[in-house]
Amino acid sequence: MFDATCPLVTKVHIEVARYSRDGRECILIGHEGHPEVEGTMGQYDASNGGAIYLVEDEEDVAALQVRNPEKLAFVTQTTLSMDDTSRVIDALRSRFPAIGGPRKDDICYATQNRQDAVKQLADECDVVLVVGSPNSSNSNRLRELAERMGTPAYLIDGAEDMQ
Repeated sequence: MFDATCPLVTKVHIEVARYSRDGRECILIGHEGHPEVEGTMGQYDASNGGAIYLVEDEEDVAALQVRNPEKLAFVTQTTLSMDDTSRVIDALRSRFPAIGGPRKDDICYATQNRQDAVKQLADECDVVLVVGSPNSSNSNRLRELAERMGTPAYLIDGAEDMQ
Protein backbone atom coordinates (compact mmCIF):
# COMPACT_ATOMS: atom_id res chain seq x y z
CA MET A 1 0.00 0.00 0.00
CA PHE A 2 1.20 3.51 -0.81
CA ASP A 3 -0.12 6.67 0.85
CA ALA A 4 -0.20 9.38 -1.81
CA THR A 5 -1.58 12.05 0.52
CA CYS A 6 0.04 15.42 -0.11
CA PRO A 7 2.67 16.10 2.59
CA LEU A 8 1.04 19.46 3.39
CA VAL A 9 -2.32 17.77 3.96
CA THR A 10 -0.61 15.18 6.17
CA LYS A 11 0.99 18.03 8.14
CA VAL A 12 -2.45 19.57 8.74
CA HIS A 13 -3.82 16.17 9.81
CA ILE A 14 -0.97 15.77 12.30
CA GLU A 15 -1.58 19.27 13.70
CA VAL A 16 -5.31 18.52 14.18
CA ALA A 17 -4.56 15.20 15.91
CA ARG A 18 -2.04 16.95 18.20
CA TYR A 19 -4.51 19.71 19.11
CA SER A 20 -7.07 17.00 19.88
CA ARG A 21 -4.65 15.07 22.11
CA ASP A 22 -3.76 18.31 23.92
CA GLY A 23 -7.45 18.99 24.62
CA ARG A 24 -7.47 22.11 22.46
CA GLU A 25 -10.47 23.02 20.38
CA CYS A 26 -9.60 23.41 16.72
CA ILE A 27 -10.94 25.70 14.02
CA LEU A 28 -10.53 24.56 10.43
CA ILE A 29 -10.66 27.27 7.79
CA GLY A 30 -12.04 25.58 4.69
CA HIS A 31 -14.94 24.84 2.38
CA GLU A 32 -17.74 22.63 3.67
CA GLY A 33 -18.05 19.37 1.75
CA HIS A 34 -14.55 19.52 0.26
CA PRO A 35 -12.86 16.09 0.52
CA GLU A 36 -9.77 17.53 2.21
CA VAL A 37 -11.94 19.29 4.80
CA GLU A 38 -13.90 16.12 5.52
CA GLY A 39 -10.67 14.15 5.93
CA THR A 40 -9.15 16.79 8.19
CA MET A 41 -12.24 17.04 10.40
CA GLY A 42 -12.08 13.26 10.77
CA GLN A 43 -8.62 13.52 12.34
CA TYR A 44 -10.02 15.24 15.43
CA ASP A 45 -10.84 12.96 18.37
CA ALA A 46 -13.44 14.72 20.53
CA SER A 47 -13.08 12.17 23.35
CA ASN A 48 -10.72 14.57 25.17
CA GLY A 49 -13.58 17.03 25.56
CA GLY A 50 -12.66 19.32 22.69
CA ALA A 51 -14.32 20.04 19.39
CA ILE A 52 -13.41 20.98 15.84
CA TYR A 53 -15.26 23.78 14.06
CA LEU A 54 -15.37 24.70 10.39
CA VAL A 55 -15.35 28.34 9.29
CA GLU A 56 -15.37 29.62 5.72
CA ASP A 57 -15.32 33.39 6.17
CA GLU A 58 -15.26 36.28 8.62
CA GLU A 59 -19.01 36.00 9.20
CA ASP A 60 -18.55 32.42 10.40
CA VAL A 61 -15.84 33.62 12.79
CA ALA A 62 -18.16 36.30 14.20
CA ALA A 63 -20.90 33.71 14.83
CA LEU A 64 -18.61 31.01 16.26
CA GLN A 65 -19.17 29.88 19.84
CA VAL A 66 -16.27 27.97 21.40
CA ARG A 67 -16.04 26.37 24.83
CA ASN A 68 -12.66 27.73 25.88
CA PRO A 69 -11.10 30.58 23.90
CA GLU A 70 -7.87 30.13 25.86
CA LYS A 71 -7.33 26.59 24.47
CA LEU A 72 -7.95 27.20 20.79
CA ALA A 73 -5.97 26.63 17.60
CA PHE A 74 -6.61 26.88 13.87
CA VAL A 75 -5.53 25.08 10.71
CA THR A 76 -6.36 25.72 7.07
CA GLN A 77 -7.41 23.74 4.04
CA THR A 78 -4.31 23.67 1.84
CA THR A 79 -6.02 24.74 -1.40
CA LEU A 80 -7.57 28.03 -0.30
CA SER A 81 -6.96 31.54 -1.60
CA MET A 82 -4.18 33.20 0.39
CA ASP A 83 -6.08 36.51 0.35
CA ASP A 84 -9.31 35.01 1.71
CA THR A 85 -7.47 32.89 4.26
CA SER A 86 -5.50 35.86 5.56
CA ARG A 87 -8.71 37.78 6.24
CA VAL A 88 -10.21 34.84 8.15
CA ILE A 89 -7.02 34.35 10.18
CA ASP A 90 -7.00 38.07 11.03
CA ALA A 91 -10.64 37.79 12.19
CA LEU A 92 -9.79 34.74 14.33
CA ARG A 93 -6.80 36.45 15.94
CA SER A 94 -8.84 39.57 16.60
CA ARG A 95 -11.72 37.65 18.18
CA PHE A 96 -9.58 35.05 20.00
CA PRO A 97 -6.23 36.70 20.92
CA ALA A 98 -4.88 33.52 22.56
CA ILE A 99 -5.49 31.36 19.46
CA GLY A 100 -2.60 29.23 18.28
CA GLY A 101 -1.89 28.20 14.75
CA PRO A 102 0.71 26.82 12.41
CA ARG A 103 4.11 28.48 12.46
CA LYS A 104 3.94 28.67 8.70
CA ASP A 105 0.99 28.96 6.32
CA ASP A 106 -0.43 25.62 5.28
CA ILE A 107 -1.43 26.89 1.83
CA CYS A 108 0.21 24.80 -0.87
CA TYR A 109 3.04 26.65 -2.64
CA ALA A 110 1.81 25.37 -6.02
CA THR A 111 -1.64 26.77 -5.20
CA GLN A 112 -0.07 30.11 -4.29
CA ASN A 113 2.03 30.14 -7.49
CA ARG A 114 -1.10 29.55 -9.59
CA GLN A 115 -2.96 32.31 -7.76
CA ASP A 116 -0.07 34.73 -8.34
CA ALA A 117 -0.02 33.81 -12.04
CA VAL A 118 -3.77 34.42 -12.37
CA LYS A 119 -3.40 37.84 -10.72
CA GLN A 120 -0.78 38.75 -13.31
CA LEU A 121 -2.79 37.29 -16.21
CA ALA A 122 -5.98 39.04 -15.12
CA ASP A 123 -4.19 42.39 -15.47
CA GLU A 124 -2.94 41.52 -18.96
CA CYS A 125 -5.93 39.70 -20.52
CA ASP A 126 -9.50 40.41 -21.55
CA VAL A 127 -10.70 37.01 -20.30
CA VAL A 128 -9.24 34.15 -18.25
CA LEU A 129 -10.05 30.51 -18.98
CA VAL A 130 -9.29 28.11 -16.15
CA VAL A 131 -9.01 24.50 -17.25
CA GLY A 132 -10.11 22.29 -14.39
CA SER A 133 -12.90 20.32 -12.81
CA PRO A 134 -15.96 22.14 -11.43
CA ASN A 135 -15.50 20.25 -8.14
CA SER A 136 -11.86 21.35 -7.80
CA SER A 137 -11.32 23.91 -5.06
CA ASN A 138 -8.15 25.11 -6.79
CA SER A 139 -9.88 25.64 -10.14
CA ASN A 140 -12.82 27.47 -8.59
CA ARG A 141 -10.56 29.75 -6.54
CA LEU A 142 -8.57 30.67 -9.68
CA ARG A 143 -11.75 31.61 -11.55
CA GLU A 144 -13.02 33.62 -8.57
CA LEU A 145 -9.67 35.37 -8.20
CA ALA A 146 -9.64 36.50 -11.85
CA GLU A 147 -13.20 37.80 -11.49
CA ARG A 148 -12.27 39.67 -8.29
CA MET A 149 -9.48 41.29 -10.28
CA GLY A 150 -12.15 42.56 -12.69
CA THR A 151 -11.51 40.13 -15.55
CA PRO A 152 -14.26 37.81 -16.81
CA ALA A 153 -13.27 34.21 -16.10
CA TYR A 154 -14.68 30.82 -17.03
CA LEU A 155 -14.07 27.31 -15.76
CA ILE A 156 -13.50 24.85 -18.60
CA ASP A 157 -13.61 21.13 -17.81
CA GLY A 158 -13.11 19.97 -21.39
CA ALA A 159 -13.31 20.92 -25.06
CA GLU A 160 -17.10 20.55 -24.96
CA ASP A 161 -17.24 23.57 -22.63
CA MET A 162 -15.71 25.87 -25.26
CA GLN A 163 -18.21 27.95 -27.22
